[in-house]
Amino acid sequence: MTSEQKWQSPIAPGISWYQATVGERPTYPELDGSKTCDVAIIGGGYTGLQAAYHLAKAGVSVVLIEACRFGDGASGRNGGQLGTGQRSWPEELEEEIGFERSKALFDLAEDAKKHLLDFATEHQIDIDFMPGQMNVAHKASYEKDFRANAEIAASRYGYPHATFMDRAETQERLGSTRYFCGVRDTGTGHIHPLKLLVGLARAAAASGAEVFEMTKATAIRQGGGKVTIDTPRGRITADKALIACNGYIENLEPITASHVMPIRSFIGATVPLGETSSVIPGGEAVADPRFVVRYFRKSKDGRLLFGGREAYTADNPRDISEHIRRQIAEIYPELGNVEITHAWGGSVAITMPRQPFVREVMPGVTSIGGYSGHGVMLANYCGRLYAETVIGKSGDLELFKALKIPAFPGGRAMRAPLLFLALSWFALRDKF
Repeated sequence: MTSEQKWQSPIAPGISWYQATVGERPTYPELDGSKTCDVAIIGGGYTGLQAAYHLAKAGVSVVLIEACRFGDGASGRNGGQLGTGQRSWPEELEEEIGFERSKALFDLAEDAKKHLLDFATEHQIDIDFMPGQMNVAHKASYEKDFRANAEIAASRYGYPHATFMDRAETQERLGSTRYFCGVRDTGTGHIHPLKLLVGLARAAAASGAEVFEMTKATAIRQGGGKVTIDTPRGRITADKALIACNGYIENLEPITASHVMPIRSFIGATVPLGETSSVIPGGEAVADPRFVVRYFRKSKDGRLLFGGREAYTADNPRDISEHIRRQIAEIYPELGNVEITHAWGGSVAITMPRQPFVREVMPGVTSIGGYSGHGVMLANYCGRLYAETVIGKSGDLELFKALKIPAFPGGRAMRAPLLFLALSWFALRDKF
């Protein structure tokens, strides 16, 4: 076992299958001393590294710090599904913000999908892309909504790749009788997220951005037209700053912390199921519409990668593997005793309306996060859009800034307990 395969993230439990199969993951230095730059970035996930890459490529001086290693957070440990559109279905957003804005956000998400795939191709990053995704219904009463979703995507949003699946087709394509119907999307797919993250870090460093690992931001302040960021071994002074910590914001910046809530999510990887397995024979990714989402897919070598929880708590389960195996068995009873080779977790971040939080939290300081399980595409693209805002190339980030993202109730002391109670309640409702 290599040193990379033994590395345990200090901020997330378990060693992921992604980590075991990524190959070389370069290390980067810690910040040691003071730095001055045009833009400082806190957070080395998709958002921060994309921003660093595009800013440096445009000639802007950038210093980026990451508290752990690049890939230790959600960007390197997530479910790998790209999806289509925003976290909410377009018809749901349309009811809230109107067709024009809903369509603009849908089109922006399509641009985000194209950007991610084009970026990987341009930088020769093998992200293990596999086409297709299925959203499936665990209740028969959802059939009307699922039929409408595919029709609306084609007729109102110009997206012809989503088709309704009846019960027979759904069961055949999943290899399971657990779901009643679904929508199959051939215009998207799923990836190896850590391979993308490693390639992105290389691209950012090669573009001229100064990037540092194992460097935690301990404070951020604004004054005298400058932003200062303190770290254990140096201070960064910048004209502007981007906070891209997502589910690991902690208490660094209070406005972000009150609007972006970290929750734990867990994934298990089985042994390869073999060529004769009936599980997802087409290789698509799968997600269901539960409030507490289950998401699963096949890897290129035929493993089932399965993610989800029944209820959220602040702690990690003692045995991630057993917890995931029970959920797998609900959908695939024949896999009730399947060997799980890797099991891991980490913090993702949600907002109250499940829409990204993009806001200037102090003069010259923008915070972006809260992708609510839809961050593979959106986090990458928001980093690019932030850079384009800074250099005056695009104003598309304003589409997210205009969204109304309320703070979680209860203040700093009570917001986490209240959220855990609410999520447990919605998880219970998922069963009925």
